[in-house]
Amino acid sequence: MRFKFCPLCGRELEEKYSFDEGGVPYCKYDDIMFFDTPKPCIMVAVIKNDEILLLKQSYIFKNSKVLLSGYVSHNETVEETVYREVKEESGLDISNIQYLGSDFVKDKEILMLTFMAKYESGDIIKSTEVEAMAWCKLETALDEMKEDKIGSKVVSKVLNNINY
Repeated sequence: MRFKFCPLCGRELEEKYSFDEGGVPYCKYDDIMFFDTPKPCIMVAVIKNDEILLLKQSYIFKNSKVLLSGYVSHNETVEETVYREVKEESGLDISNIQYLGSDFVKDKEILMLTFMAKYESGDIIKSTEVEAMAWCKLETALDEMKEDKIGSKVVSKVLNNINY
């Protein structure tokens, strides 16, 4: 998000040159620059033996299943977000979180940080923001996720990571 007004004093910002960053919104009254920062978000592939947890959320993709995801909250690490989002959306406990990479979603200004995690315990108790949730065979997961480019990339990394 690019600020036009100072979030501290409300005055209109001007552009100030900042070496590698070029022109950056600047408040001369508070003497502070406001750099564009994407919204951090996590996506996690929860793995249980030879299965992966897939969700149906039509507001994300109408004809495709997706991986579990969510925004990083204030004062929270990305690892804490992974544990929290999995518990909130599925009711499951996980362990062995592994970072897989990141993607930038330009139209939504999201920095998507991707992970895989091992299912530890619990029964699926889906949240109200999820239409459906089920375990799917890893070998067929990509067929269920045709619209989800980032999620498909995560599943491909998981398949390579566990030598599937």
